[in-house]
Parts: sequence; C-alpha cells; structure tokens
Amino acid sequence: MKLRFTKMHGLGNDFVVIDATRAPVELTPARVAAIADRHFGVGCDQLLVVEPASRAGVDFRYRIFNADGGEVEQCGNGARCFVRFVHDKNLTDKREIRVETRSGVIAPRLRDDGLVTVDMGVPVLKPADVPFVSDSDAVVQPLEVGGETVAITAVSMGNPHAVQVVADVEAAPVVAQGALIERHPRFPARVNAGFLQVLDPHHIRLRVFERGAGETLACGTGACAAVVAGILRGLLASPVRVDTRGGALEVAWAGEGAPVLMTGPAVTVFDGELELA
Repeated sequence: MKLRFTKMHGLGNDFVVIDATRAPVELTPARVAAIADRHFGVGCDQLLVVEPASRAGVDFRYRIFNADGGEVEQCGNGARCFVRFVHDKNLTDKREIRVETRSGVIAPRLRDDGLVTVDMGVPVLKPADVPFVSDSDAVVQPLEVGGETVAITAVSMGNPHAVQVVADVEAAPVVAQGALIERHPRFPARVNAGFLQVLDPHHIRLRVFERGAGETLACGTGACAAVVAGILRGLLASPVRVDTRGGALEVAWAGEGAPVLMTGPAVTVFDGELELA
C-alpha cells in the first residue's frame, strides 16, 4: 500500500503529515514507529493525521502519534503545521479553523505574515486533571527524581507537563532527568518534562523532554505550559518570548480561566510517498 505524506516542521520539531480526509488510513503503533524511524523510515518526532470532522461546529479532526507509536492528546507545533497543511493542500480556504483533538477543540489561524497563532485553550491546573498524583493544589510541588528533590509545576495543555525552573538550561540534565520524570509514577499518563530558564519577565529559554519522543528541538505545548508555570510563580508577565533550540515562539496568557495563545512558524519541507508494509 502506497501512502502520500508531507514532511513539515515547527522550529525543528518535525512531523510526517497524512491526509486521511478522503479515505481512512490504518495506522498501528508498529507502523507509526516504522515511519518515524530516522534510519529506516521517513523520520519524525510525531506523525499527524488530518481526518474529517466527526461532529458539527468543527472543520477537521486532528490525531497525533508520537515516534514510539503511541497516540497522544495534543501538539502545539503540530497544530501550526496542521493549519498550514490544510490550507496549502486546498482542503479549506479558511484562514482560521476549528479542529477537534483528543483533548478538545483548538483554533489555529494562519496570519498574513505566514506565522500561525493557535488558541490552545485554557490550561488545566488541578493536579487530578493533569493528571498528577498529589494531595496539594500548590503551584510548586516537590518531586523525588533519581535520589534528589526537584520543584515542579504540573500543567496540562491538553497533554501533561512538569515544568521546573533551572539556572542554566544548557547545563540542565534534560535527557537523564527528563527520562525519569517522563515515567514518574506520580504522572499516571506519563508527562513531558520542561526545563525553564528565565532571562527576564518577558523572555525565557526552554528545553523539553517529550514523552514518547525524547528531547525535541521545540515543543509548542511545552512552551505554553512553561509560560503558564512562570506566570503562576510570579516570574513572568505576558507576553513571553520562548527561545527553544529550534527557534522562538511567542506565548500570551491573561491568567487563570483565559486561553493560551501561541504564535510561531510552520514550514513544509517536502512531499513524498512511502510503501506501507
């Protein structure tokens, strides 16, 4: 079976995007992992599937699979690529669309300057809903990791994040500690581990170890979660420039009860066709 795809990226967080609006595509975890393999497949952090809407009031359905084959709830950089893809492929002529995900509806908008702004929804802060096992609703929580205690803020942007503040993000143990945090038993759905360095109240640096993908060059939901965590801790003020290893995003949040707005680029790399086993 031959399958056409488009390779895209948002600040180096790269995706294989598949159009399943005309016919369904069968994707098993093993098949997704094979496509995502950087040596024997196309290679990507996540695979994105564009499907017809399954209910009224939305334009498309958006499915996200991590490189390990697991389906997840949300991906901010992917959301920007999603709206660029459906517009470039003439699947819609709308500049702003409503897209259903496993975690709810998001509203990405293609701007005249080519950047994409995504309404990522209201962040979830209640530990049980992140989900995060805790008997406290405190913004800063202790987490035992590898024999030491780190201070994290648990936030869900449709997917769970554990954000910690570090003095120097380049010296932070992102890979070693991130892998332990990702599968920490207090995060029953696993978690993305964010490492945040504050440069000033409107500017941060960020690295994220993503569940099922490892460290990526950028993480859109991770940027949103980091800004929310920084504002809640009194360290940041909206809007915030988020510098990732792949480039910069702008994140704005007016406070509890308000949605998070994320703006950044979405780039098409190439179109291709692969043979599915």
